[in-house]
This record gives sequence, structure tokens and C-alpha cells, in this order.
Amino acid sequence: MTASMTDTRGASALRWLWLSLGVVVLDLVSKYLADTQLIYANPVPLLPVFDLTLLYNTGAAFSFLATAGGWQRWLFVAIAVGMSAFLLHWMWRTPKAQKCLGIGLALVLGGALGNLYDRTVHGHVVDFISLHWNGYYFPAFNIADCAITLGTCLLLVDMFFLGGNETSDTGTRE
Repeated sequence: MTASMTDTRGASALRWLWLSLGVVVLDLVSKYLADTQLIYANPVPLLPVFDLTLLYNTGAAFSFLATAGGWQRWLFVAIAVGMSAFLLHWMWRTPKAQKCLGIGLALVLGGALGNLYDRTVHGHVVDFISLHWNGYYFPAFNIADCAITLGTCLLLVDMFFLGGNETSDTGTRE
């Protein structure tokens, strides 16, 4: 086994799992506070464009399949479990030198696990962040959704601009 193969397997992007755990904890704590401190569907204005509004989403992004009758819950649970396993494997196969990719994967994984917990335990995802402008409202979201979005942006940056060619502090490819 060559040194580069050892580096790839021995020092992988799994070192960013602490970030996934942090996202899950922050997400679940914020959802608990929203669920216990806010009244359902009653906005609490914080800024002219930002409210805290407790809402439950039984669907996927943008309430996709929210009115499907209940079967979608287990479909989304199965998809989240499968994607989480896929993301963990991808992190394991990603060399530690690819920081942008590793951080992006960790953020997406943390967000997926936060929403997976909600779906499994509550049967819906707790959303509470509401953005709006001139009477137009963006669908409510949560910390997990923010992590998934930011992580996806980092994956795109890695794909289009870095292409896995990140270098170490010494200027050499790890």
C-alpha cells in the first residue's frame, strides 16, 4: 500500500464529524426552543424582513408532498438514512486535504440528521425561521436547512472551482 493510499484512508474528511454533531445539537436545541416558546403559526417579528414563526412540515423541501396522507414520512426517513450512509462513506473516502469538500459533506450530514430526527420522532420537521419581503414569504426553514444549503454551496465550490485540488499549508497536495 502506497503512502498516498494510507493518507487517503487514514486521514479522511471524517475528522469533520464534530461539525455534523454541532449542527445536530444546535438544530435540535433551536427546534426545541421554538416548539416550546412559540405559538404555532403566530409570527414574532424580529426585523422588517425576519420573523420567528413555528410551523410543522410533513413534506420535504418547500412542503413537497406535505398533503400526501402520511406515507411520505417513511419515504423521507428512508431517503435520509440512505443519504446519511452515503455521505459518511463519501467523507471516509475524501482525503483530509480536501477541506472544502469535507466541511460541505459534514454540514449536509448534520442537517440531514437533524431533520431525520424530527421526522422519525415527531412525524414532521419543525421550522421556525421566516423571511419575507413586500408581502412575499419564503418557505419557513430551520438550522438544519441552513446547514444543508451552506454545505451544498461548499460542495459546488469544490466541484466547480477546486476540483479536489486543495493543497496543504506547505503548498503541496496532501
